Amino acid sequence: MPVTLAAPVFIEIEIKKSRFLAWVEPVADATAAKARIEALRSQYLDARHVCFAFYVQGNSGMSDDGEPSGTAGKPMFNVLNHKNLVNVLAVVVRYFGGIKLGAGGLSRAYGGAVSQALESAEYLPVETPVKLEVRFPFALESSIRRICRHHDLDLDQIQYSEYVQAVLMTTESQLNQVMVDLKAVSPGSSDLDVHVAD
Repeated sequence: MPVTLAAPVFIEIEIKKSRFLAWVEPVADATAAKARIEALRSQYLDARHVCFAFYVQGNSGMSDDGEPSGTAGKPMFNVLNHKNLVNVLAVVVRYFGGIKLGAGGLSRAYGGAVSQALESAEYLPVETPVKLEVRFPFALESSIRRICRHHDLDLDQIQYSEYVQAVLMTTESQLNQVMVDLKAVSPGSSDLDVHVAD
């Protein structure tokens, strides 16, 4: 199961007089990741490199920011990928200490900084969202709403016509119990229709 981070983690390491400041943090989407990268760039204007890697569901990005191609962003991304992390951003700011590390040394430094930061991270499982479409008579609305509150779900896109039609967003782990509870409101009734949306 994919995981994300419960909270941001920051570490600083020194390798051959170069300082590496590393952040790993949860992000909601690519826009949030890019905004955070820009904020760190502005904060560390005097740094030689601000390298990053991020992965959010359906989107990813990485940058070597002037380091030799493939020596920063890719090793950082590989660490995130290996840990099965999603909705996460890794940024490593480097202050050059005057000693060149070589391509292998750089890859180890950037990937290693992210790995070290993740050693003290707390992980959370990422639930796969599931969209349910429901249709029911008006008489069942209060019962349906009570089940939604019980599962901490919202009825969205509600349309009133001959029946009430709505959309519910749940998670894969909750799906079976939500379906059972909804169908129990009106057992055997064809008036209540609940199905997973395509």
